[in-house]
Amino acid sequence: MISDFTREKEDLKKRLSEMRASLDLGNKQVEIDKLEEQMNKPDFWDNREQAQSIVQQVNRLKEVVGDYKDLETKLQDLEEWLELAAEAEEDKSLLAEAEDSLKELREGAGAMELEIMLSGPHDGNNAIFTLHPGAGGTESQDWAEMLLRMYTRWCEKKGYQVDILDMLPGDDAGIKSVTLLVKGKNAYGYLKAERGVHRLVRISPFDSSGRRHTSFASVDVVPEVEETEDVEIDSSELKIDTYRAGGAGGQHVNKTDSAVRITHLPTGIVVQCQNERSQMNNRNVAMKILKARLYEKKLREQEAELEALRGEQQEIAWGSQIRSYVFHPYSMVKDHRTNVEDGNVEGVMNGQIDKFIGAYLQKTTSV
Repeated sequence: MISDFTREKEDLKKRLSEMRASLDLGNKQVEIDKLEEQMNKPDFWDNREQAQSIVQQVNRLKEVVGDYKDLETKLQDLEEWLELAAEAEEDKSLLAEAEDSLKELREGAGAMELEIMLSGPHDGNNAIFTLHPGAGGTESQDWAEMLLRMYTRWCEKKGYQVDILDMLPGDDAGIKSVTLLVKGKNAYGYLKAERGVHRLVRISPFDSSGRRHTSFASVDVVPEVEETEDVEIDSSELKIDTYRAGGAGGQHVNKTDSAVRITHLPTGIVVQCQNERSQMNNRNVAMKILKARLYEKKLREQEAELEALRGEQQEIAWGSQIRSYVFHPYSMVKDHRTNVEDGNVEGVMNGQIDKFIGAYLQKTTSV
């Protein structure tokens, strides 16, 4: 058994060496030192937004360096347990400790390799996440709410903070739309894998005849962009409406026209926010969402131009069906982009979607 552990340990050691080269830890430490030098200047906090951005950047760099060093520590611990087990002629208790240490290192290395794939310019950003049901009334609105619960559970497991920016409940059940701000390291990098149409097949609880129904809901994800990003918005091209916020929120929310809807006339993009307590705050949040969507639109147009120049057709079109969730006549979740399947539908609906996200990132990164 020690020989098996040793072989896997050597494989993990090689993977860590490759990761170290990919991460370029030396330059990251130099960058940390430069940024911390700025932070020590007396006027650092004069520009609060810029200062907060630098602090976040330093924290992210330190987290990457710290995570890798933690893996090196785990590797050292594993080597020590294997050495002790060999000296004690494969003592079972020492082998159990070595096995636990090997498992921790294996999982940690896999997680870091996944993060290394998130090399896009905005992969580390927060994500603005929107869910819309397809045609089908209550059935599809209920499906959208099921997906909302799935993603909320996933965010909880990742330690992400989820702020509801806008939610429109369904007439009888479910939701007509919801927009979330997901805050956390690499939130956009992971959630961009979920962008597209999600299909549900089940016996509808809303059908008295017990027939099988197919429902659709779409997921859209854009990165929360910094104020420094190159996105210009002409105020004359905006139509801004205010309305009374609906749903829960207290007397202030329900009795004042605090909710804001902004329409960008040239593109037809519509954003809204009703979660904040004041009209000004809702407007600021809505403008942030609009800016993110305009920036994403710009990136998509650039991608389309590149694909046209290459003479290639994109394998996955924006808004195309990406995954099916079958509850009946059998239980299976299948991602159509990677062919990854999972028969544990209940587990998936409880937020266990990392295998789908990981497979998609591996496929798109290796292309």
